[in-house]
Amino acid sequence: MSHASSGKSDRRRPHRARRSTAAARRRRSMWLKVGGVAAALIAVSLIARAGRTSPTTHPTPRADAARARLAPPARYASYPRVAETYRMAAAVPEVLDGVFCYCYCSQHSGHYSLLDCFKGDHAAGCDVCLSEGAIAYRMTKDGKDLNAVRAAVDDMYGT
Repeated sequence: MSHASSGKSDRRRPHRARRSTAAARRRRSMWLKVGGVAAALIAVSLIARAGRTSPTTHPTPRADAARARLAPPARYASYPRVAETYRMAAAVPEVLDGVFCYCYCSQHSGHYSLLDCFKGDHAAGCDVCLSEGAIAYRMTKDGKDLNAVRAAVDDMYGT
């Protein structure tokens, strides 16, 4: 006796199978995306870490560094430390242009040197930039040369 004559149906449920397959594809796609994002984050982390553990190179000061237009200290009047450091930066642009900035703005903001941090608002929100700028100013005013400033900054922030 066949299933048809016994009243039992031999029909399968194709819509259910299709639904299961579609759900499996969606889950697989989701996990592939999650895995891809995780792999990308790991790669970025390794690249960033590698950049920070490698020795830094201080830039060669540019010939036109003294003519650089820095953000005006008055812009930061409500923040005395920031305003004072911008004043200091304006006094020693040639020195700042020869100092590597340890906030790694050369990587994330395309800066050439510490001087570039003071051309806009970047240094105002960065303790590393402000500290390096103050060190450079004070040491220069104390008669120290660029190499001494670089050594002091490297001692403070270097690897």
